[in-house]
Amino acid sequence: MTTINDPDTTTRAELMDVYRSWWLHDARWYQGVVKRFGPAVANEINAEALRFVATSIGRKVARQFGGNPARDMEELRQRYEMCADRTFPRELRDLQAVVLDDDVIEVVMRQNFAVTMVRMAGSLEGYECPCTEVHAGWSDGLGVPLAENCSTGCLRFGDPACRMLIRVKPEGVQS
Repeated sequence: MTTINDPDTTTRAELMDVYRSWWLHDARWYQGVVKRFGPAVANEINAEALRFVATSIGRKVARQFGGNPARDMEELRQRYEMCADRTFPRELRDLQAVVLDDDVIEVVMRQNFAVTMVRMAGSLEGYECPCTEVHAGWSDGLGVPLAENCSTGCLRFGDPACRMLIRVKPEGVQS
């Protein structure tokens, strides 16, 4: 006997299936671009698209705070984690943002679904993580000017975690 789900209700399993379908699309899209135009073009287009999405996500999070700048680095850290929640499914990542200094936040991701999916698709060779573009997009959307945005570790290269340092310009947070 077949049952029909309530069309207004999506189960967690159905949602995960939607995620998997989009990841399969992304993997095939990336592989197709690599095959036809090479990894440099695929990585460039991937980074551009992710920055666009990340900027949109940052804007949505900023609107939750009335578009006002973060009161301090702790609030800004929370905003970056909110951006991560809207970018990466919680069950497929292990991310923590930590305030290191008056102007520095470190984002640490011990599980990254994108690297996992690229590895599973057999596309890890030549793949460049667009993590700096994601964090730059979040920052753009949040209205946070950056003095520095760099990666200090990457799961793609076998490091135990992706580590990003985000140094905020002084005008990026209210004093």
